[in-house]
Amino acid sequence: MKKERILITGGAGFIGSHLTDYFMGKGHHVIVLDNLSSGKLEYISRWIDTPNFEFHRMDLRNYDETIEVIKDVDVVFHFASNPEVRIGAQKPSDIWENNVITTYNVLEAMRKNKVKYIVFASSSTVYGDAKKLPTPEDYSPLKPISVYGASKLACEALISGYAHTFKIKALILRYANVIGPRIRHGVIYDFIMKLKRNPHELEILGDGTQRKSYIYISDAIDATVHLYNIFKEKSEIYDVFNVGSEDWITVKEIAEIVSKILGVNPRFYFTGGVEEGRGWPGDVKYMLLDIRKLEKTGWKPKYSSKDAVEKTAKELVRELL
Repeated sequence: MKKERILITGGAGFIGSHLTDYFMGKGHHVIVLDNLSSGKLEYISRWIDTPNFEFHRMDLRNYDETIEVIKDVDVVFHFASNPEVRIGAQKPSDIWENNVITTYNVLEAMRKNKVKYIVFASSSTVYGDAKKLPTPEDYSPLKPISVYGASKLACEALISGYAHTFKIKALILRYANVIGPRIRHGVIYDFIMKLKRNPHELEILGDGTQRKSYIYISDAIDATVHLYNIFKEKSEIYDVFNVGSEDWITVKEIAEIVSKILGVNPRFYFTGGVEEGRGWPGDVKYMLLDIRKLEKTGWKPKYSSKDAVEKTAKELVRELL
């Protein structure tokens, strides 16, 4: 494999740091941009003094700085965003600034500095309450029900516009719930922290019947690199893939798995949630991605949703407790 100069926005974050580890392990030159608002320097500290590694602590909302730094690279993996879906209901401006404005700045930097490839971390939330499950990439109309999902769809549209206008080759990856070591948000992390405080009772947002697909981080990274390598050789200027597992799991089942791993037997307290048992406004209650397009390229996930949850819970217990 040709050694590339790879720039990763959000490269000290959960998915981004694992992507950094992968490309550094393959000997590429990796440039990480991260403001460390949710990322952690410790996740990439092993590479700091390595000659083929650069770290820039910076905010992609800064247009001038973004234009200056995103240049002389082969590809941008744009994984920087505010990962908290729930925050959109309290502070939508945070989602707008950290997801949409930053994406515009990244694209402008790529245009001005003639960077050819972008891989964008989108989300299953762009589908909203899809009436077809599993949901394929060509499902329509796309009607996200959260500000977060709307921001990801806005970014997809902006990237598509730049791709077709300025001939930037763009690969959009719509991830299911990615989980694994280093994750510091989401249901598994929340359950562990709640049970750490009180092992006798566990508050569960919603009615517990929410059912979603989860993909383990190593599967997510493997699929990401696999699709990028294929996309580079294709003529398409823009393409979209779902990245997930083949099954799904309920929130109540996740609570049972986490409790078992912690060795506790708490009373489950269901908040009842909002709008038919959702955890919060904008929470998609049922999500299962159709990954047949991805599988037709020769890739399959190694872990089911249940396997991914169990592995993640065990790893987070080691990290946090």
